[in-house]
Amino acid sequence: MSKINIQPLFDNVLVKPLQAEETLPSGIVLPDSAKEKPQTGQVMAVGPGGTDDKGNPVKMVVKVGQKVMYKKWGGNEVKVNGQEWMLVEQKDILATVE
Repeated sequence: MSKINIQPLFDNVLVKPLQAEETLPSGIVLPDSAKEKPQTGQVMAVGPGGTDDKGNPVKMVVKVGQKVMYKKWGGNEVKVNGQEWMLVEQKDILATVE
């Protein structure tokens, strides 16, 4: 894997989405157009943190390498090495996954 030259700013997190399931439990294979966008991914880079509405520092709680679930409609798609990844705010990350 090549080194990533992207450093998110503030409380942004760069997430590499994990592949969505291609086959339903019944055995039906889904075409690309029917697949839902993944909501889980691996944290690839983390910003230094930001501030809340009152100017208090916001500590980053996610770390590079963690698997996370994020909001379905949160974040921005970005291209990294020809692949679509997500740049999301830390507040749009819902949980860590083990």
